[in-house]
Amino acid sequence: MQLKAIVALGALLLSGVVLAQTKAPEPDYTLSYNIGAVTEYRYRGISQSGRDPALQFGADYAHKSGFYVGTWGSTISWIKDSSIPGVANAKGPLELDIYGGYKGAINDTFSFDVGGLQYWYPGNTYKNITGQNANTFELYGAVTASVLTLKYSHSTTNLFGTPNSKGSGYLDLSATFDLGNGLSLVPHVGVQKIKNFDTYRDWSLTLAKDFNGLVVSGALVGTDWKNHFGAPYLLPGSGNRDLAEPTLVVGLKKNF
Repeated sequence: MQLKAIVALGALLLSGVVLAQTKAPEPDYTLSYNIGAVTEYRYRGISQSGRDPALQFGADYAHKSGFYVGTWGSTISWIKDSSIPGVANAKGPLELDIYGGYKGAINDTFSFDVGGLQYWYPGNTYKNITGQNANTFELYGAVTASVLTLKYSHSTTNLFGTPNSKGSGYLDLSATFDLGNGLSLVPHVGVQKIKNFDTYRDWSLTLAKDFNGLVVSGALVGTDWKNHFGAPYLLPGSGNRDLAEPTLVVGLKKNF
C-alpha cells in the first residue's frame, strides 16, 4: 500500500510539472476596444460638448515589450460654439486623439509611461476665430507608485488654437483605489498653465463599477475658473451655460 501511495503521489507531482511546463505563453500583444457615452464631455475640467451628451470610442494596441499605440474619439461642440455671430463661423464636430508611447518598470515600486499625443479635429476651421488651428500635440511623462500617478503634459504646438501658447503645460496627480467587486474610486487634481495667458486648476472624483466589461461611472468635476478669473467660462454658442462650473458627469462604457 505504501508503494502504491508513493507511486500515485509521484504521478500527481509529475502531472503538475507537465501542466506548469505547458502553460500558455504570454501573448505578444493585446488589442482592446471600447465604446460609450457620457452626459457631458469634460476635459481638464472644461466642457467640450457645450454641457450636452457626447458619444465616445477608443482602441488600444499594447505590445509585451512595453510599447503601445492607440486612438480615442469623442463628439464635441466647443469649436462650433466659439463662432461669433455675424463675424466668423467655425466647425469641427469631432475630436480624434492618436497616441503612442512606452511603459516600463523602474523597480518593484515605481513604473513610468512616456509618449506623445496628437489631438486632431478633422476638418476644423477654428482658425476663422483665432487665426490658429485647433489641432494640438503634447509630449507626456508619468510616474506611478502604488495607487498614485503623477503626470506632466507639454504642448509643442499652440494649445487648442490659443495664439502664442506653445509650451503650455498640464500637471496632474491622481490615485486609483480598487474597492473590490468591480468598484474603483479615482480622485484627481490638475493645474493647467496656458502660456502667455494664465493658469487654472481642475479637480474630479470618479466612482466606477465594472459589470464584466460594462462600466458605469459617475464623476464630480469642477474648476476654479470662475473664482480665479472672476467670470464664468462662456462661449457664444453655449449661451449662459458656464462650461467650467462643478457638475456631475455620468458615463456608460463597454470594453471589448
